[in-house]
Parts: sequence; structure tokens; C-alpha cells
Amino acid sequence: MTKIPNAPAASELTAAGAVWFKSSYSDGAGNNCVEIADLSRTSFASIAIRDSKNPEGPALLVTARSFTGLINSVS
Repeated sequence: MTKIPNAPAASELTAAGAVWFKSSYSDGAGNNCVEIADLSRTSFASIAIRDSKNPEGPALLVTARSFTGLINSVS
């Protein structure tokens, strides 16, 4: 597994109150799943994105503005 420098551990995100939501575009077979958690009201002040097949792995943290831009560019 690749370690992402300065990425918070899954336990840190859980302790901060991360509630993960699976993308509606994820397939039903458990593959190609992306989950997000809104941490904008926590000390992380960001949106967390992770691979649901690796819930204990790293999460990508982006600002709410960057996440909105991402969603707008792919939809």
C-alpha cells in the first residue's frame, strides 16, 4: 500500500466525526466505489474522499470549493 505523506489516519477521521457516503455512481458489485465525508465543520475543514474497498487506507482531503469544482467538471 502506498503511504500518502501527511494524510490523516482513518481513525483520526472517524474521531473527527467522519460519516462516509458511497457515491450513487458506484457499481453494485462492490467495485469502483468512492466514498466522501463532509469534514468542513471539523478541525480538518475539508471534504474527505476515499476508496471504499480500503476504508482504513488514506483519504484525499480537499476544500469544499475544490470538491464542488470537481463535481461540476465531471457531471
